[in-house]
Amino acid sequence: MAKHGPRFEKLVDEARARIRETNVAEIRPRLERKEKFHLVDIREESEWAAGHIPGAVYLGKGVIERDVEEKFPDLDAEIVLYCGGGFRSALAADNLQKMGYRNVVSMDGGYRGWTAAGLPVKKG
Repeated sequence: MAKHGPRFEKLVDEARARIRETNVAEIRPRLERKEKFHLVDIREESEWAAGHIPGAVYLGKGVIERDVEEKFPDLDAEIVLYCGGGFRSALAADNLQKMGYRNVVSMDGGYRGWTAAGLPVKKG
């Protein structure tokens, strides 16, 4: 896991105070029940290619603010973001809320939490 600097952690903590979060234990059964929401992997392309949560779509953090409106035009759509551990997804969720998205959530624990729980992944 990457070591995070104190200023980055402060930025994430501030974002977390403004967003909603979920976790792997809450998302897994929702996926199994085939509930309707968008699960979005915002990691780097190389991370996505190495493995991602089945059913997720890719929209990297570097372009999410630019491309989200085309991909998800409905500001009320439920969007669950995940990254490696929940830091980048918290920042992205904060930005999407600033753009007017009303139902965006960050998945704390992210991909590492998913794999640590022994849950299935898809490669490529």
